[in-house]
Amino acid sequence: MTALAVLVGTGCLKQIILEGQIASTRKASVAVNTIGDYEVAEKAAMAGIATIEGLRYLAPDNEDALFMLTRSWAGLSFGFAEDAMERAEDKDGTGPDWDYHKRRAESGYDRAIWYGMQLVDKKAPGFKDATKNVDTMKVYWQQFEDKEDAELLFWLGNAWLGRAGVSKEKPELVSEVFIGVTMIERSVELDPEFMMGTGFVMLGAYHARTPMAELEEAKQNFDKAIAQSDGKMFLPKVQLAIRYYCNKGDKENYEKLLNEVLAAGDGEPYQRLPNTIAKRKASRWLGKERMRANCGF
Repeated sequence: MTALAVLVGTGCLKQIILEGQIASTRKASVAVNTIGDYEVAEKAAMAGIATIEGLRYLAPDNEDALFMLTRSWAGLSFGFAEDAMERAEDKDGTGPDWDYHKRRAESGYDRAIWYGMQLVDKKAPGFKDATKNVDTMKVYWQQFEDKEDAELLFWLGNAWLGRAGVSKEKPELVSEVFIGVTMIERSVELDPEFMMGTGFVMLGAYHARTPMAELEEAKQNFDKAIAQSDGKMFLPKVQLAIRYYCNKGDKENYEKLLNEVLAAGDGEPYQRLPNTIAKRKASRWLGKERMRANCGF
């Protein structure tokens, strides 16, 4: 009784309860990926991130809260803000609506990076000094040795590359793409099976960034991702089409892959939301104007 009274009196019990709530929230948060209804998932994700922001406000140094915010802001930016950005572009071009959603995506990626860097600095101080070049970055990431670190590096790298992708007009961000690439490379070294090989999708997209980039290396990474998920994750095929076959000028395989995605069934039940997002992207990239403007078909 005396020990319990001390805990209550000092606020330790409240803190223990809070830490337990945050840990449970992290475990349960992956359930949103089982939702196939895009609009329901979007509203759920928005509500969830507000809750996590509140929990992190109460426990600013909690690593589970920092991680969830890194993952959530990166996922929201790609899955919802960039989706809205592409829809606006197809409707009215790069007008005010497109610019609004572009800024939403940039802000979300910025926030993901801000939270993720706090976790990185906790694990291995000295990140800023390591950003000189690819070699110094690779040495720095060697300090992340546990398989569990793959998850953080994946989502932080996702945000880093995503921010550069939607901010191509900002040379200071584009010049730092190598930082995000080395994060993803280390992530797949630690756990190549994470999210059924989605890290390979990101590496494939990077290596197919232009028609003059490393297209065959890109193809190898996309093929690894497709094999890793046994075809049950649809984003690898979408990215293979719109990055590799688009840059190769191969309209036949481009359309074939995107139509395969649209015709596919449920895929992986625990990844319904990512697969729904992939199908939406596949449908848009089969649009005649988008194909002509991006691929020259």
